[in-house]
Amino acid sequence: MVVFALWLLVFSSASQTMILSPILPQIRTEIGIEAAVLGTLVSAYSLMVGIFAVISGPISDRIGRRRILLLGTGVMTLALFLHVFIADYVSFLVLRMLTGVAGGVLSGSAVSYIGDWFPYDRRGWATGWVMSGGAFGQIIGIPLGIVLAGSWGFRAPFYMFAVTMALTFILIWSRIPQPPVRHHDAPLSIQAAAQDYWTMLRRKEIALAALAFFMMYAGVSVYLVYFPTWIENARGATSGQIASLFLVGGIANVIAGPWAGRLSDRIGRKGIILISSCGLSLVMLLTTPLLGTLWVAYLIFFLSMVLVAMRVSPFSALLTSLVDDRRRGSLMSLTVALGQVGFAVGGALAGPLYAKVGYGSNTILGAIFVFGMGVIVWRWVPEPRADTSAAYGTVTSTSTVDGTP
Repeated sequence: MVVFALWLLVFSSASQTMILSPILPQIRTEIGIEAAVLGTLVSAYSLMVGIFAVISGPISDRIGRRRILLLGTGVMTLALFLHVFIADYVSFLVLRMLTGVAGGVLSGSAVSYIGDWFPYDRRGWATGWVMSGGAFGQIIGIPLGIVLAGSWGFRAPFYMFAVTMALTFILIWSRIPQPPVRHHDAPLSIQAAAQDYWTMLRRKEIALAALAFFMMYAGVSVYLVYFPTWIENARGATSGQIASLFLVGGIANVIAGPWAGRLSDRIGRKGIILISSCGLSLVMLLTTPLLGTLWVAYLIFFLSMVLVAMRVSPFSALLTSLVDDRRRGSLMSLTVALGQVGFAVGGALAGPLYAKVGYGSNTILGAIFVFGMGVIVWRWVPEPRADTSAAYGTVTSTSTVDGTP
């Protein structure tokens, strides 16, 4: 029930984010928003996610993960239902910012809860299934949302995801327990939160793990953002073929994410992260030389998404072990915020590279980021021994913020 509730949370949150891009032309037509500012609806959401992820992390460490999950799911349910009042650009922007606030509150909480509730040797399995909610959104939520938007207007998919998020709220309220909350010596304040972040980042392994998380998302972004545009311009792909390409990618995520998480529970996280990073960098470098016909794009994209999923679940589970539960929410929220920044930086770099040099430069820079991330994790991020004796619901930890067992 814990895994299903968190899976539904990720499904709802990821779907309401991804649905915006494919329905932007319809939004422009229905309420007359200028094409030049449509992208700000996406960037405003990401900005608020990054800001409130950093803010909410220390709060969840002090008030408990269940309360922060209820707050985030409740606010997002309300924000999504309020999309009924969208009348112009300003109202749409305000509601996307409000939804981003909820997204920031929730961003690190699901994985942090997994770290609180599951022993280390089961976190990869749990994280893999929970994070697969985003891939199921890509496979099921987005196509269904597009159909609803075409039949009843662009607001309809947001209502659907409001319903699934409301169900998540009910499940958390009625069925999901609160793990024990560790006592904090310092009261909740801006100064105490800043001190928590500073104390964590002073540890070399945490600072490098945060850098690796940034590089992971930057590499994927610089490679993927213009991949559909490139295959459309250079290989003649249609919009339907691009849509089916992302369906294939979603299936790859669903298959690989839980499998990689479960395998990392058995053989360790770092080896899988390094192998997948090396494999993904190689696939990136071979994209332009090998993609001569369109069917190759499906194979490349499938392999890319498999290798991306193979990193996410083990790396997220590994991050939960670097601090004790008193600061786990802060660390996970910080890395989520850095991931948002990394994705934005990668996207910002991707455009000029593609326009001035060509897509081959995107693949090279993406491969450098991805390979560097794998090396950093392998060389400098420690992996604890799994505590196989721990039971579900027991808060376990292998290290604390000051590094002592």
